[in-house]
Amino acid sequence: MKAKAVRLYGKDDLRLEEFELPEIREDEILVKVMSDSICMSTYKLVDQGKAHKRCPQNVDTNPVIIGHEFAGVIVEVGEKWKDQFKPGQKFAQQPALNYKGRLDSPGYSYEWCGGATTYCIMPHEVMELGCLMPYEGKSFYKASLGEPMSCIIGGYHSNYHTNKRDHSHAMGTKAGGNILIMGGCGPMGLGAVEYGLNFENKPKRIVVTDIDDARIERARTVISPESAAQKGIELVYVNTTALEDAYDGLMTISEGHGYDDVFVYAPIRQVAELGDRLLAFDGCMNFFAGPTNKDFMADINLYNVHYTSSHIMGTTGGDNNDLIEANALAARGVIDPSVMVTHIGGIDSIAEATLGLPKIPGGKKLTYTQFNMPLTAIEDFAKLGETDPLFKKLADCCDAHNGLWNDDAEAILFRHFGICAEA
Repeated sequence: MKAKAVRLYGKDDLRLEEFELPEIREDEILVKVMSDSICMSTYKLVDQGKAHKRCPQNVDTNPVIIGHEFAGVIVEVGEKWKDQFKPGQKFAQQPALNYKGRLDSPGYSYEWCGGATTYCIMPHEVMELGCLMPYEGKSFYKASLGEPMSCIIGGYHSNYHTNKRDHSHAMGTKAGGNILIMGGCGPMGLGAVEYGLNFENKPKRIVVTDIDDARIERARTVISPESAAQKGIELVYVNTTALEDAYDGLMTISEGHGYDDVFVYAPIRQVAELGDRLLAFDGCMNFFAGPTNKDFMADINLYNVHYTSSHIMGTTGGDNNDLIEANALAARGVIDPSVMVTHIGGIDSIAEATLGLPKIPGGKKLTYTQFNMPLTAIEDFAKLGETDPLFKKLADCCDAHNGLWNDDAEAILFRHFGICAEA
């Protein structure tokens, strides 16, 4: 079968090309990819090439398909899996395999498996680990966004708190506590806000910092403090550059308590050090943002580690249960991962968007792989709609959903490009 994909040949070397997929083996599954959202982790892969821990050393001769936040439809099922999967089923997938301790992962390591493609082949380990999951949702993009949301959910579940009575750990962010999300008005930060407002360990307060007024204003629009207040949670957005002293200002917002859970969503030394200083007694800081510099370091207060039980950890990726939770919450309308998305594009936009990802403003870049379309900001739909009927429809549809991408908008695109959402 012919496939078209964006493949990595080495550092900063991405190519959109057509090639022949091999016939599947009895323990593999052929899938049609419908949506693939672009992750900063993919940029880091492309930026590092062979130096990346998940990148094969023969990538120059055996290129890998990039993209790991993808969803689609099952096309052909190998004999081994015919009792579990059927052609025509929608799927979501969890790329954090950790198969036999290996770092191989779809979108990083496989010649025939990734998201930036029209079709790909799921290797046996994906199914063996339960990482290919039937998906019952209406739209494909929410299944794509299930992967980044699962990473966020994994962070919330991985934070922990101690007690002085025994050596047990209470898992999850602290119920009734203060949460600080630093660098939190980007796509992953907004996903963290959205989930935090609906997490079972309901916090008292969520404080979100950023240094960009435009990002903060969009955050206030898509997840308003008023909507959080209806859930009984105080939500505060803060531009730390506007504070005379960031530590004093954030500590004042916490009423002098500090923060029980701090998530660092920007790999910046000063941000991490400020987060450490703001920890409350038994506070947990999760260094969520993945740096590219292997020698990245920051100073921490070890006095507080000893005497106030502050602790630091890091999470990367979610597990199967996190993805199941993400998809279930989105399907029920409890969370809306659409808050992460600011741009829409086709398969022809992926290479350029990935290479320039840090320089493109806004949030998550969501792509559809069965057609070509320039990467376009949702906020530009209305202007483009003055001369293009497609963008007029998309603008009106998104306006009806608080400016967010949505199921109906996806359906409009599919109809326009004549895309069949079946195998």
